[in-house]
Amino acid sequence: MAEAPSLLSLCLNLIVDELLRGGCDDEFLAILYKIPPELFDSMLPGLTPLALENLHRNMPSHECSTNGPQDENSGSQRKRKRWLNFEGAWKKLYEVRWGDCGAQIHSISWLAKQFEAKHELRDDWQQMYWERHLQNCLDAAAEIAMVPSFSDGIGVIKIPATIVRCIGYWEHMNSSACDYSKFSDHCQHFGLYARRLRLPSALCLPEICDLLRTSNLETLEIHWIKLKDHVDGICELLKQNSETLKSIEFVHCKLSTSFIDAICDSLWIKGLKTHGIEHFSIRISNFLDTSSSALPAGLASFLSSGRCLSSLSLSDDHLRRNFVEMILDVLFDSSSNIAALDLSENYMSGWPSHFKWTSRPGKQLSSGIGKSLQSLRVLNLRNNNLQRDDVDFLKYALVCMPKLESLDLSDNPIEDDGIKNMMPYFVEMSEKPFSLIDLKLGQCELTFNSVSQLLNVLSRWKKPLISLSIGENNLGSKIGALLGKFLSKGLQSLDIDDIDLGPPGFQKAQDEIMGDLKLVYINISKNYGGIETANFLSKLISCAPELTAIDARCNSMPVESLSIICSTLKAMRGKVEHLDLRGNTSLIRFADASLLDELKMNRKSILKLDSSYDPDAPYDQDP
Repeated sequence: MAEAPSLLSLCLNLIVDELLRGGCDDEFLAILYKIPPELFDSMLPGLTPLALENLHRNMPSHECSTNGPQDENSGSQRKRKRWLNFEGAWKKLYEVRWGDCGAQIHSISWLAKQFEAKHELRDDWQQMYWERHLQNCLDAAAEIAMVPSFSDGIGVIKIPATIVRCIGYWEHMNSSACDYSKFSDHCQHFGLYARRLRLPSALCLPEICDLLRTSNLETLEIHWIKLKDHVDGICELLKQNSETLKSIEFVHCKLSTSFIDAICDSLWIKGLKTHGIEHFSIRISNFLDTSSSALPAGLASFLSSGRCLSSLSLSDDHLRRNFVEMILDVLFDSSSNIAALDLSENYMSGWPSHFKWTSRPGKQLSSGIGKSLQSLRVLNLRNNNLQRDDVDFLKYALVCMPKLESLDLSDNPIEDDGIKNMMPYFVEMSEKPFSLIDLKLGQCELTFNSVSQLLNVLSRWKKPLISLSIGENNLGSKIGALLGKFLSKGLQSLDIDDIDLGPPGFQKAQDEIMGDLKLVYINISKNYGGIETANFLSKLISCAPELTAIDARCNSMPVESLSIICSTLKAMRGKVEHLDLRGNTSLIRFADASLLDELKMNRKSILKLDSSYDPDAPYDQDP
């Protein structure tokens, strides 16, 4: 026989029903907020998201305002406690619906360093809940709007019941003040929480401006626009949020000159010939008129007058050399303070010769563009098909970037001669108190000869390198000893994936490791070092108390390797949270449940073992 419900649960159900029906009149709320605090607080965890929203949003200001935990009078302490109880309830609802990822909405890989732009995570779980819910609704509405036969307005699109029921709304609630089965109601009631949204082209229509009129967007990501109707809709939304927008990104778009001009003109703050955009990105897209002899006027004006602009990304956009050179001319002649420039994945050789300004009257590198380069901290030129001569030209610009912290030249066939051409720059950096902290030279067709010279120069820098990536170069086992020595120079992140170390290389590196290391992350995958891989890791874990993540995939480690590594982990009680041993199939037979249970941090296993692992599959470096 079922247990009879308690009087308290019956009362709670009545309150929830009233809140869902929009029962938020002053008399009802006045009674509700006067119930004993212990009953009020115990009620919050049992509320559905929609009921909690109606209760929270309509709470009288004198009941929820607080100056923080430092207030000592009892009234402020009570308000602070009530505010924290609401936050706790929203956090629990967020985690129940989307897992325990919490505030990690924007995943950061282990190789992401401090020079990358970081967004401050706000401890506002109510805002985070409804923003992510609204994004779910946008994605669902877009799927319907993309169907060729769809001809209605996007506001009347029916949101799937699986999403609607998550917030505590059921189809039979006809007496509710809102019909949450419609897309428009979600936008109108939760749009005010939207700060960061992703919009597909199917929703980039003028109607979206009315639906999101209460939003104050800070970050906007736009996908697949290629028609004038898409551009017209998005331009209206940009104008509507021009005073709050800080970051805008276009992905998989086809942009003509007229489209670019219209978009850039929409970003001006009303009444001012300037904009507040800090991060502007166009990636995996096509500029339709790159063969023109001039930049689109709107883009040129946007780049030259954006004093807030700190990062520009034009990655994988099939850019032509002349287009890039015109972009650089505008940036260098402007008063912008660009800190990050990403031109990666454009596969175009020859354009760095544009940096050799000394042959152009009035454009001497040391004076004409000095200001524009002095602010640059991140330069990403990955996979530009740069050759050794391109790198020779590039050094003319690098010497005028005193604040440069990150340089990515990976996936460019610069070869040993390219590194030799850059060696004067690296030598000059060794004499300065400020220099690069992150250098990526992976898959550059380098050999032991050039990398050994490079490591010798880097070892003499006054300010040590923090992150180095030289993976997928045929360096051989001889590089092992130099790498072991270099680890003691303050390095925090090292990627030596697939450099053909083999057992001798790991043994040489292990022999050279001395003292306490500052290493936090290391990638030694695909070096097939056998048992010497385990011995190397054991030494590394013992000497690197801050080591957090290890990628040791595909190293042909025998079964006894796991006991060597695990015994060191347990003995050191360090900070290792992720140890990827996939692709070492022999280890699976030894990894019993009791061993895996011992190697846990925060109730999660730190080991990754998978007998069916495909070594050629793309690797996700995110934890």
